[in-house]
Amino acid sequence: MANEQWRGVKVDWKGGLAFEAVPPTGQRFTMDAHPDSGGTHQGPTPVETLLGAIAACSAMDVVLILQKKRQQITGYRVEVDGTRSPDGIYPRPFQRIVIRHILQGVNLDPTAIDRAVELSDQKYCTVISTLREKPEIESVWEVEQGT
Repeated sequence: MANEQWRGVKVDWKGGLAFEAVPPTGQRFTMDAHPDSGGTHQGPTPVETLLGAIAACSAMDVVLILQKKRQQITGYRVEVDGTRSPDGIYPRPFQRIVIRHILQGVNLDPTAIDRAVELSDQKYCTVISTLREKPEIESVWEVEQGT
């Protein structure tokens, strides 16, 4: 089976430190820097978006798995906390990320929840898996002629 080449996320500068992401789905979203760093609150920061992607990816897996196990979820949120290097030490990667799943429901089975979270964490969530795999990252650049 060949590797899948995933293309198509484009990020366009909108002025200042705001950038609009345009994924293949067409569901655009804007990211901006924190006002302390020159942003204007047009959207979450890229780091906030990363943590949000971790939460949503895992939560989608957990919901699907628990639905297959016929668990009746009535409420669900995920809280993600990250610990980074001190300010001034760059690039400030996360050294620790804690993903907290908080569920509500009717007669939820703790064993089913534990297994669903484990399967998402270890097998299904692409975002978490990507962070663990430390993929090769290559940056290239070009100049387009324009106005």
